[in-house]
Order: sequence, then structure tokens, then C-alpha cells
Amino acid sequence: VVCLVAYHVFFMLFVWSYWKTIFTLPMNPSKEFHLSYSDKESLEREPRGESQQEVLRRAAKDLPIYTRTMSGAIRYCDRCHLVKPDRCHHCSVCDKCILKMDHHCPWVNNCVGFSNYKFFLLFLAYSLLYCLFIAATDLQYFIKFWTNGLPDTQAKFHIMFLFFAAAMFSVSLSSLFGYHCWLVSKNKSTLEVFRAPIFRHRTDKNGFSLGFSKNLRQVFGDEKKYWLLPVFSSLGDGCSFPTCLVNQDPEQASTPGGLNSTSKNENHLFPAKPLRDSQSHLLTDTPSWSETTAKAEKGRVGMSNPALTMENET
Repeated sequence: VVCLVAYHVFFMLFVWSYWKTIFTLPMNPSKEFHLSYSDKESLEREPRGESQQEVLRRAAKDLPIYTRTMSGAIRYCDRCHLVKPDRCHHCSVCDKCILKMDHHCPWVNNCVGFSNYKFFLLFLAYSLLYCLFIAATDLQYFIKFWTNGLPDTQAKFHIMFLFFAAAMFSVSLSSLFGYHCWLVSKNKSTLEVFRAPIFRHRTDKNGFSLGFSKNLRQVFGDEKKYWLLPVFSSLGDGCSFPTCLVNQDPEQASTPGGLNSTSKNENHLFPAKPLRDSQSHLLTDTPSWSETTAKAEKGRVGMSNPALTMENET
């Protein structure tokens, strides 16, 4: 009876998480990241150069973005006509920008990103548990198959096939699930592993890592009772993310405590911008930015890097 109940529980959670992974639409950047009609006209009318740089700087100066392209330009998508939020990428299959895109999965025919990454993790976890459960309960009959302890019927071959299929899927799923657990612990995506995020002054593969506990909460949320259920509980809005590399300008007298308390982050110099609710929620142990500092930096963000050039990314 216990095995039968466990079988149905694993199966229902597996189907539920798989369904949510497939049919949850990936989230796209909000309207504030899209260029206005006048900015689009200016961008198309001006030749590539300082004029286009100025248009993009003007459009992105009040946006909570910290990452850049390899050449130091603001990340812009010429297909969606928007300034890309941090960790957002354009999917060539879906032909749209996906927030915190991890990869496009052909097995679910959907992009895995901010809106369904938790569902994808639970799908892998429950698939692995389901396969391990099948392999464990079928093991005794598989042993009898080799010791000629089963009746000589066609069911013998069904038992052998079921055990091998469950065992092979368990091996492949365990490696994939372990890899994504490592990504969650480091607060990375698959795309960021292959190409580390580039911030305004340097490339840092651990720029979005806040520590194991906060990294876990960013994906699964604060309410532990929802962690094992395929319901959306991730923190943030998908457009802005807290980063351990955001420090105040070194010329300013006051520095928020806690953000650069370790020697590891003292060498990172990034413009201070007002944190969104999704960011400050994960940085509750540090004071918020002062209003005067935020206003002072707004006018400086657009002109802080004179080498900016527009570059299209996929």
C-alpha cells in the first residue's frame, strides 16, 4: 500500500511539474525597457556612432542594468527594439527576449527562464525520484529474471526492459539535476556558465552570487512550504537582480555598509543605482541607498563610459 501511494504521489508531482514547465509562458521585459517611438526613429535615422550611443544611453540611464556587451556597449536587441535587462537573452527559436534565460529545451518545447525555472528543476527532481522508485521496486524481479525464478512468459522481457530504461534515465537525470543544483547554488544560468556576465568594468562569473542561502531563495522563494510544489514562488520581477558587485562611487564620502565589507568586492567599482524591491528584498541585511546618492548618480550613468557602442546580441 505504501509503495502504491508513493508511486501515485511521484507520478502526479512529475506530471504537474512537467505541465507547468511546458505551458508556463516565458516572461518578456516590461515596457520600460522598450524604446519609445521617438527613440526608435532616432536610432534608425542616425548612423552608427556617437549619435546611436547617445540614444541608448538616454534610454537606459534610469534602468536598473549593470551588464554590458563584450565591447562595453549597452545590451540592445534590434529585433525586439529594447534595452536588454540583466540576464535577459534573445531566443532564436522563440524569436523574443526571455528574462533570465537559461536555455531553450526541445524536450519541453519551451524556453527555460525566470518564469518556469523552478518548475523545470522540480520536473527533473520528480522525474529522477520516479525512475529511482521504478528501478528499486523492479530490482527483485530483475534478479529473479537472471536466476530463472520467473515463469517463462513474455512478462520476463517487460521486466528487463523496464529496469534498464528506469536505470538509464536515472543516470542521465541525476547528472542533469546535479548540474542545475550547482547552478542554483552559484546563482548562474547555463548561458552564464558558457559566457560569464560582463559588468561595466570587468567580467565576473560570480557577479550575481549572494551566498548559498540567498541564491536558493531567489529561485524557490521565502515560503518553504511552497518549495516542493510546482507553484511560482521565485523572488523578484525577472528584470532586475541584486549583485554583490554594486558599490558606490569611490569619490563619494558615504558607502553603504555590508556591500563592500569584504576585501573580495573592494576592487569592483560600479555606479550606484536605486535598487528595486526585488533587489532590496534579498539584501535586507544592508541599508538602502540614500536618495541623494541615487539622484546624483542618475545624471552620471549615461556618460560614465565614453567607449560605449551599440552591439547586437543573441
